[in-house]
Amino acid sequence: MDKQVIVVSGKNGQLGWELQRLSSNYSNYQFIFCDRSELDITNHDQVATFFKEHQPNFFINTAAYTAVDKAETDQENAYKANAEAVGNIATLCKQFDATFITFSTDYVFNGDGTVPYKENEATEPINYYGYSKEAGEQLALTNSEKTIIIRTSWVYSTHGHNFVKTMLRLMKERTDLNVVNDQVGSPTYAKDLAEAVMNIIEQEANKYGIYHYSNEGVISWFDFAAEIARISNAKCNVHPIPTEQFPTPAKRPKYSVLGKDRIQEDYHIELKDWKISLDSCIAELSAK
Repeated sequence: MDKQVIVVSGKNGQLGWELQRLSSNYSNYQFIFCDRSELDITNHDQVATFFKEHQPNFFINTAAYTAVDKAETDQENAYKANAEAVGNIATLCKQFDATFITFSTDYVFNGDGTVPYKENEATEPINYYGYSKEAGEQLALTNSEKTIIIRTSWVYSTHGHNFVKTMLRLMKERTDLNVVNDQVGSPTYAKDLAEAVMNIIEQEANKYGIYHYSNEGVISWFDFAAEIARISNAKCNVHPIPTEQFPTPAKRPKYSVLGKDRIQEDYHIELKDWKISLDSCIAELSAK
């Protein structure tokens, strides 16, 4: 029997890269990893040709426009990548009877909540990045019933640009750092998310819709930075500041904790504590 084909777009992003590393453990699947030069998800004709050529059983879309602040002024490109392209891939997945797995964000919520957001709660993004991701969710769900959307938050890994690597660099360069203490959420180690995705695929990925995934724990960005300093033995003092002292072009939700019961119930995904995952990420970075 032929191996099932898994296509992964955005192979050089944090999640795409982690899926590449993981793929050697899953020799029962044929993986095709693409970067933008190999598959530009915003080029509809190119994507259609790609589907005809490779006939995927699963399409994992990790490609996205992720520059949250830049999206405020570069709305056209953010919408093309995060909404139009996602809708188009979903249409092709339906045509080729492929399961579509794509990713969204805690930023679809307005941040006024006080308890973890459930998947079916009303969305109300307060920045354009969140708006473009929400639009992509709607298009994907409308265009293919076999769509799994995983909303996640505060993603980091040993690869690419992220909060953990930035903090480690700044903590070597500076004696003091100010970090926002009134935005609350949960970090996600991309390696853990990649493992969860493959776990879902191995279980035949036959339950669809929106799921939430992050590591366990509710913290502020300051808490995150303080733990990074502690684990890495940084000689840098980390100070808590309110959001108004660190203005950004795009507004950030104050509270964006995701409720993760559904992914645990439907797919028996075990969630790791954020400190354990952060520890293993920093250990790997230190070993480099």
